[in-house]
Amino acid sequence: MIDYKTLITQAQAARERSYSPYSHFCVGAALLTKSGKVYLGCNIENAAYSATVCAERTAFFKAVSEGEREFEAIAIVGGREGEICEFCSPCGVCRQVMAEFCNKDFKIILGNENKFEAYTLDKLLPLTFTSENL
Repeated sequence: MIDYKTLITQAQAARERSYSPYSHFCVGAALLTKSGKVYLGCNIENAAYSATVCAERTAFFKAVSEGEREFEAIAIVGGREGEICEFCSPCGVCRQVMAEFCNKDFKIILGNENKFEAYTLDKLLPLTFTSENL
């Protein structure tokens, strides 16, 4: 099993691939499957802002498109160009995508190589809307 610091390091590497010419806020994500495979994602902006996609969703969509459906954790690293925030929390849309594919105990690791914290999906998205609500 991969440790959280390694996952953070991989998220930082994914962040380097960010395409963020408008916000200059670069985000990288490293998504760990239950089988031990890691999918990387970065944010990809678009001049039509609504077409922008976050790093977290990029990683999830890559994994799901390759047949993955069981996930263990995701590390997220972000900040303005040349900087890394202490904690870069996922947006609401990304949290909802996580809720579609992950259990409430899915781990979300925020921080950097020197300082990071692990949260559960349930902690970051209480009162989740899922298929059970339909």
